[in-house]
Amino acid sequence: MRPQDGEVAVGGSITFTAKVAGESLLKKPSVKWFKGKWMDLASKVGKHLQLHDSYDRNNKVYTFEMEIIEANMTFAGGYRCEVSTKDKFDSSNFNLTVNEVPLTGDLDIRSAFRRTTEGHEETGELNFSALLKKRGEAKSESQPDVDVWEILRKAPPSEYEKIAFQYGITDLRGMLKRLKRIKKEEKKSTAFLKKLDPAYQVDKGQKIKLMVEVANPDADVKWLKNGQEIQVSGRYIFEAVGNKRILTINHCSLADDAAYECVVGEEKSFTELFVKEPPILITHPLEDQMVMVGERVEFECEVSEEGATVKWEKDGIELTREETFKYRFKKDGTKHYLIINESTKEDNGHYTVKTNGGQSVAELIVQEKKLEVYQSIADLTVKARDQAVFKCEVSDENVKGIWLKNGKEVVPDERIKISHIGRIHKLTIEDVTPGDEADYSFIPEGFAYNLSAKLQFLEVKIDFVPREEPPKIHLDCLGQSPDTIVVVAGNKLRLDVPISGDPTPTIIWQKVNKKTDLILNNDDSMITSENSGDLNTDSKLLFESEGRVRVEMHEDHCVFIIEGAEKEDEGVYRVILKNPVGEDKADITVKVIDVPDPPEAPMISNVGEDYCTVQWQPPKYDGGQPVLGYILERKKKKSYRWMRLNFDLLKELTYEAKRMIEGVVYEMRIYAVNSIGMSRPSPPSQPFMPIAPPSEPTHFTVEDVSDSTVSLKWRPPERIGAGGLDGYIVEYCKDGSTEWIPALPGLTERTTAVIKDLVTGDKLHFRVKAINLAGESGAAIIKDPVTVQEILQRPKIWLPRHLRQTLVKKVGETINIVIPFQGKPRPKVIWMKDGQMLDSKDVGIRNSNTDTILFIRKAELHHSGAYEVILQIENMTDKVRITIQIIDKPGPPQDITLVDVWGFNAALEWKPPQDDGNAQILGYTVQKADKKTMEWYTVFDHYRRTNCVVSDLIMGNEYFFRVFSENLCGLSETAATTKNPAYIQKTGTTYKPPSYKEHDFSEPPKFTHPLVNRSVIAGYNTTLSCAVRGIPKPKIFWYKNKMDLSGDAKYRMFSKQGVLTLEIRKPTPFDGGFYTCKAVNECGEAEIECRLDVRGKSIVLKASATIYRTALEHLTRPTQARAPLCEGRLSANGRRGTSPTQRPAAGGLGPSERVARGDALLLLASGSRGACKGRTR
Repeated sequence: MRPQDGEVAVGGSITFTAKVAGESLLKKPSVKWFKGKWMDLASKVGKHLQLHDSYDRNNKVYTFEMEIIEANMTFAGGYRCEVSTKDKFDSSNFNLTVNEVPLTGDLDIRSAFRRTTEGHEETGELNFSALLKKRGEAKSESQPDVDVWEILRKAPPSEYEKIAFQYGITDLRGMLKRLKRIKKEEKKSTAFLKKLDPAYQVDKGQKIKLMVEVANPDADVKWLKNGQEIQVSGRYIFEAVGNKRILTINHCSLADDAAYECVVGEEKSFTELFVKEPPILITHPLEDQMVMVGERVEFECEVSEEGATVKWEKDGIELTREETFKYRFKKDGTKHYLIINESTKEDNGHYTVKTNGGQSVAELIVQEKKLEVYQSIADLTVKARDQAVFKCEVSDENVKGIWLKNGKEVVPDERIKISHIGRIHKLTIEDVTPGDEADYSFIPEGFAYNLSAKLQFLEVKIDFVPREEPPKIHLDCLGQSPDTIVVVAGNKLRLDVPISGDPTPTIIWQKVNKKTDLILNNDDSMITSENSGDLNTDSKLLFESEGRVRVEMHEDHCVFIIEGAEKEDEGVYRVILKNPVGEDKADITVKVIDVPDPPEAPMISNVGEDYCTVQWQPPKYDGGQPVLGYILERKKKKSYRWMRLNFDLLKELTYEAKRMIEGVVYEMRIYAVNSIGMSRPSPPSQPFMPIAPPSEPTHFTVEDVSDSTVSLKWRPPERIGAGGLDGYIVEYCKDGSTEWIPALPGLTERTTAVIKDLVTGDKLHFRVKAINLAGESGAAIIKDPVTVQEILQRPKIWLPRHLRQTLVKKVGETINIVIPFQGKPRPKVIWMKDGQMLDSKDVGIRNSNTDTILFIRKAELHHSGAYEVILQIENMTDKVRITIQIIDKPGPPQDITLVDVWGFNAALEWKPPQDDGNAQILGYTVQKADKKTMEWYTVFDHYRRTNCVVSDLIMGNEYFFRVFSENLCGLSETAATTKNPAYIQKTGTTYKPPSYKEHDFSEPPKFTHPLVNRSVIAGYNTTLSCAVRGIPKPKIFWYKNKMDLSGDAKYRMFSKQGVLTLEIRKPTPFDGGFYTCKAVNECGEAEIECRLDVRGKSIVLKASATIYRTALEHLTRPTQARAPLCEGRLSANGRRGTSPTQRPAAGGLGPSERVARGDALLLLASGSRGACKGRTR
């Protein structure tokens, strides 16, 4: 059983259950729970999340549960449960919806999701977990602007994550919360004529304007961002134009993605600004790869911005975390990797990396491991103390191997060396001894190969020879024809030639060429060959043991050496021995073999959708060995990595390359291989692009036929391909002929065509082909021939269903009637109204081959009537009738009269209106109004009669009555009103109310709470508060040292419910002094004052015990006996002592007494501020 979708309220709990059948399982399966695509919930187990599992032994069922406790809004979203065993895997996706608890009162739901701001005012983030990271660059082609907000409104929840990835939404969950919130209907505002929209969207780096319209043109507004007031700067600009208030944000960044408010008085207008980043650009695409089975594969791409989100696909199927056991995803800055640790044949395919700004495709080819032996080891015959070298070359430079001697592994030491350089493996034996004679083998690791060779030890026997022995050359190959020694280019050739003769013979080596003999002898002299016949006598002396080609002389043998054999060393070498007794000579043929020369650039032909044919010529020089085959490689034009297309050598000179990507430019190159090795690569072929012609057009039909034309139509091909579509070619062929004639000059891009100037009566076949760069598509053909002849079709009018009844329209509305018909040839259309020809000046009529249209821009009453449409072809006709009724609002009723008044009732009568608006009168609306207020109230609506009785009238009031008439168009513009009011007489004793004198509530201002002397620290905002009452409401003035503070921006004054507050922003010592609050109204005025001392931050004075005692004594004295604690203090007016203008306050203390008492209280409160001279004013 799979987990099912669930729904829970905030604070509730829910459990998701998954059940796994365990009959075929050897052990308990492994289960993982995920949220979204990445978050493993095993690490989140705690207070809000519990995971449980159990096993039912009877039914053999494993049960796994995930319990969510006290859910909150952040728990909503998609979840996934994964179950895996050793060889099986399954997963299931489900969703959790968390509903909000209904709110009570007038709580603004926006405040529940207000952004939090810490530190600088430019920073701020939503309290939601982001589902997607930031993204980067845009596509090369500019996309049209889209409203992501509107797309999310209309999209189903299952599409939210896809939309977020496509359009680069930074905070999907936060956006969905706000989307839900703004759907609530707001109350009508009195301060705003037009509020902010619920949300705005802007691209990163662009400018946006937020605008409201206020009701009061002189109103001041404040703009807030995340609850903090925005200050004017280069990026934030405030504008006021009439009733409009505009906030302009320049160069929007991600820090501007926030909640904004516009505040006017007590009312606010909220909005959300979303800053959208441009899409991601792939700066370094994927590369094609070819690997062996089991090797590691790593696809790498680079995007334009760090932290971007990408998607990986294989053959169009997305690779997700569910494939973790096989694929691994890695991010390193702007680089993204897809890693396959051990590749298999199933991993073949096309891999795609996608961003919201583009994609890149690469191909992976996994081949079975095959090893080719380019050079096997050869048998060696060496003498004592010489060097023996076994060498082999294989196709894979990463393959290791072991060397065996008679079946046992060779252990390297000081004399025996084993080396592995690239594809070449060597076994070198120095100072060969008879014990080294054996069978040697090289076995590559992981392959069933065994390369064997034999080492023979050559013993040099010294026999007694008599004197005067003629010279003799002892070569094993003498007598054989030809005597050929093969050496691989680049290798060393060492030829030991045993000789005998007494006295010691003179040894002469010469290379027999067509033109020259090179002679080398053992006495360092040049000797011209006497046996060369017509050969030239040019010779070059090569000193003994010097040069690349040299001869080493020994007593019983000579050694011919070629270091690093080259092609020029190939030829016949002759050795001549001479002594007084005679001479001997031998010819040795040296053949140098090498890898082939690189072939010429291959030719590309027969290019298709994903394939092409590659052709090439053999190399000019095969290296002296027959070419065994060829290796083909390809790469993308802009890439540097070549990918091998074959592991088995190609024997032919052509190859069909497949599995290419349509629309990508490729290059090809070729290698030639012989028994020595692989040639250098050929020059690359000309770049080519695999494209295929489109498929044939579809739904090819004949639309219309006349005496000289045929109209054809078709639909585009189902498959167009990377080559695009250049157009279509239309051809026709006469019945019985095979010659197709172009019907149109050149190509047409339309999917319709009209073939003109045809001969009446001809029978023609038609076909159409789609054309692109790759050529023509298959032809779409009409099976049966088409006769070029007008088809006679009876006229028939297809009247729409809604026109079969009376068409009712209001005056001023637009009338657009479309009536389709059929008939051939084109019929004649006649419009009639009420039996008369319709005047085309009054209405608009348009006729086509298939329909006729009647158009009236603004309907009037005279347009009503019976319309008739007549369709005529020769003597055949068809006609239909249409009734149009234009209606208008009716006129008012006539002759309304007040028939009678009795008790609490009044009787009314009236006549129907003279103008009914061309529609039936549906009823009347009767209203009454008190003569005093003349406010109208509806008594009856949709009243069908022309008389009524109005009841429940109030005694002693006089009433007017009016009546509206009503039809389908609505109520009449005016009403019929009674001329005289209806007086509802009072019954019983009349009551005369006594007259009272109106009480005068006015009073002069009076402070109910005084200002209090304060001592504050400089640099911190402070406030002075008091309370006042008075009727009418008094005007308030604040003074500092008798100076008015109204125009000073440093002070802010507030008045709320009689509480007066003066705020001083960041006071300095200069702000100390006497502050006065004055209240004035029509009945009088009142004022109150206090003193403010501002202390410096760093000045701390210590008070002595004497000062404390003095302060206490001062406070205990009678008021009249108190004197200032400190003499010489500067007063507010700058002179010593008190100011003569100061007056005692309501408490009876003069300025000096208040100063003294304030000093004493200040000293007692601070405990360390007692010295008068050190206090800062």
